[in-house]
Parts: sequence; structure tokens; C-alpha cells
Amino acid sequence: MAVRVLIVDDSGFFRRRLSEIISSDPKLQVVGTAENGQQAIEQAALLKPDVITMDIEMPVMDGITAVRRIMAKQPTPILMLSTWSTEGAKSTLDALDAGAVDYMPKRFKDISGDQHIAQKKICQRLIHLATSFHGSNTAQLVNTTPTNVITTSRSADNKAIKLIAIGTSTGGPVALQKVLSQLPASFPHPILLIQHMPASFTPSFAERLNAQCAIKVKQAQDGDRIEAGTAYLAPGGAQMLLKGSKSHPHISIQTGEPDQTYRPCIDITLNSISQFCSAETLAIILTGMGADGREGCRVLKQSGATIWAQDEKSSTIYGMPMAIAKAQLADRILSLADIGKQLAELN
Repeated sequence: MAVRVLIVDDSGFFRRRLSEIISSDPKLQVVGTAENGQQAIEQAALLKPDVITMDIEMPVMDGITAVRRIMAKQPTPILMLSTWSTEGAKSTLDALDAGAVDYMPKRFKDISGDQHIAQKKICQRLIHLATSFHGSNTAQLVNTTPTNVITTSRSADNKAIKLIAIGTSTGGPVALQKVLSQLPASFPHPILLIQHMPASFTPSFAERLNAQCAIKVKQAQDGDRIEAGTAYLAPGGAQMLLKGSKSHPHISIQTGEPDQTYRPCIDITLNSISQFCSAETLAIILTGMGADGREGCRVLKQSGATIWAQDEKSSTIYGMPMAIAKAQLADRILSLADIGKQLAELN
């Protein structure tokens, strides 16, 4: 059965164009369109689509308000289509806070210079979101309650941790907010954050996290010395590596290559950490599509690192954490609420 899509945008031309693209994939079916947020709420209730594409700026009711109301009534994976500017980034992050699951650029050429590749990626993303989404998690993330800890290796409990690395993708912006906001200002370790995100979004995201958290959060810069109580967000479009010596490590920001699937890439960051302090590193993989982070965690694990993964129930998309669990790399599989709580308890 085809994935049923509702398209929401105030531009008739864009609705028609997106309908053509989606209808070209036999696995997708456009079941309806809406030209403002109020219509989106009504159509979502009537048609019960599997996935929704949502514009942000619309008359009558904006997309962010519509997302919040749809997610409160009938959680549905919503893909925001936005401009990849600084203002667009802030609005998109607001939409994610409201419950949207993912986002893509509204200008297809920002996805790929090849029109056919861009169209294929849009269709693939919609299929993945519809088939991988965990219903109530995004809308009710604030109320997530701790679940029992699944521990596969008790030896990890007594290791001295000196560095935290957290990798995430789809659903990650809200998940990182929930984890990092539980940490005290006196948190005794540096944190490296690798979130799949475009270059125009990461400065705004770092600022948002810094305002929401007691610890300091900043976008990483080339040459940064890592300090306790500070989280360094990998800049979009680039790769963040740990360089220097074990006693004086620093961050190196390298230009991402066009052929790299992820920029930033969790595996690349984790592999660089393995050259320094594997046994004293805690790597955490949160919600996201795909398997980025699995091979990096495998390398770290072989050198004595501790690995945590988010559980299925609290993951928006259980792809990356599942890859860790299936590879039997996780020392602990934890709910999102427990991850922040247990991090805060580290000495």
C-alpha cells in the first residue's frame, strides 16, 4: 500500500510541483492538499495521512501553529519545507520544538544540483518518515518518563569518563535539548555534539541550546581547546575531528567533501577520538535514520570506550540507535529521560 501524503503550502504552483514529484513514485500517493495551517488541521483529521509536508509562512494560520495542533490531536510525521537562511533556520527549529519530525530545503537545488536526485531524495525521505516514525514520542517528548535501563555490560559502570560524544540525526534537535538541559553548570566533562544539520542552521541551533542549558553550548571552531562543562556543536557542512595530544586535545574543523553522505559525520568524529582517549570516552547515539555512528562506536568499543544508545520507545526514528543495538555495541540502552539523568550523575 502506498504511503499517503498531505501537502500543505500557500503557493498553488508549489503544491502542484510537489504533487507531481511525489506522484512520480509508485510508493507514494498524494491524498490531499491545503493552502494554510487551518486547512492542514482539517485535512489531517479527515484524511489521516501517513506523512505531511508543511510550509512555515502561510496566511490564516502559520505552519508552526498547525504542527503543534496536529501533533496534539493525532501525531503524524511532519516534514517541514523551509528556506535555508538564518531566519529560516530559527523558524524551522521552532517547528521542530512544536513537534515536526524533520526538514528539507524548499529550494530543490539546495538538496542537489541534479533535479532528479533532489526529487528522489524528497520521495525517499517521505517514505522513511512514514514507515519509521514512532507516534507519540515527538508530541509528548517533554513528558517522557524514565524506563528500565537495559544494560549489556556491567563493566562500563565503573569506568572513568573524561569525554562525552553525542551523535544524532532525525529528531535530534529536540532530543539534544532534553538531554543537555538536565546537566548542571558544574558538569565536569567536555561534550562533542554531532547533529546532521546544514551549515545555515548550526549557529542558530548552538545559540538556542546555549540559552536553554546550564552548561555552555557553542558551535565548534577550528582550534578550540575542549573544556569541562562546554558542549561543542559540529558546524554543518564540515567535519569535526579531535586533534593534538592526549594531554592537550583540540578541535579541528575540516571542509566536508561533496561525496561524503553526512557533513558532519558521526563516524568521522568518533574515529578521530579513538586516536586519543577511547577508554575514557562515552559515546551516545540518539534518534536518527540510517546507521551513522555504528562503525565509529565499533572502533571506540574495541579500545575500551563506553557506548550508550537511546531506546526504541523514546526515539522519534529508531534507525541509528537500532544499528548500535543490533551490532551489540551498547553498554546501556536508555530512554531519553534516563540519558540526561545518568549523564548528570557522572563524576
